[in-house]
Amino acid sequence: MSLTSSMNLASTVHKTRIKVCGITTVEDALAAVDAGADAIGLVFYAKSPRHVSIEQAREIAACVPPFISVVGLFVDADDDFVQSVLEQVPLTLLQFHGNEPDHWCQQWNRQYIKALRVRPEMSLEKAVAQYPGASGVLLDAYRKGVPGGTGESFDWRLIPDSLEKPVVLAGGLEATNVAEAIKRVSPYAVDVSSGVETKPGVKNHDAVRAFVRAVVSENGLISAQQTQLQAQ
Repeated sequence: MSLTSSMNLASTVHKTRIKVCGITTVEDALAAVDAGADAIGLVFYAKSPRHVSIEQAREIAACVPPFISVVGLFVDADDDFVQSVLEQVPLTLLQFHGNEPDHWCQQWNRQYIKALRVRPEMSLEKAVAQYPGASGVLLDAYRKGVPGGTGESFDWRLIPDSLEKPVVLAGGLEATNVAEAIKRVSPYAVDVSSGVETKPGVKNHDAVRAFVRAVVSENGLISAQQTQLQAQ
């Protein structure tokens, strides 16, 4: 089941999905898919070291098998550029990391998730409420002037239980801490980029596999615990 379609079942399905973001090559995309990722992310932001051209993105997307989501990441992009990408790359989900308002995000008639950079003084409930059209929210660490991909984590205790959207947890995740993140946050999905890289834009396939194994293992433990509770 893809990340996109299963977002609609977030309230009933208790399995944390996996997105590997910042994919720049066919080889890295296939490694992520083969490891068990539910989605790959393509960055259409020229200032990012993980940026891909439309031509690169089209080649990568063409190799992705059915039921795997291809997510396009944009940061305050202009309309013509987004339209050009959508006409040439078969994206299944859009991810916006800038100051895009909800009505702008909705105009593309695609499911989208909105990235929010978490700070102690912000109200996540109010921030999420500004995006009623979003299929989910991606929560990442805040660093001034950087829209994401910092490799830094944030205090997960800042995430309230009352958020009305599925949560995609990002920020400093890697194989050694993702199980703890799932325990504490119970996110709909986890998003990893720098935590599985040799250098920005180059994925370490062993690290990708280790990350996926850690998520799958924690999912299995949670499922077993839920089964025991239901049997009582």
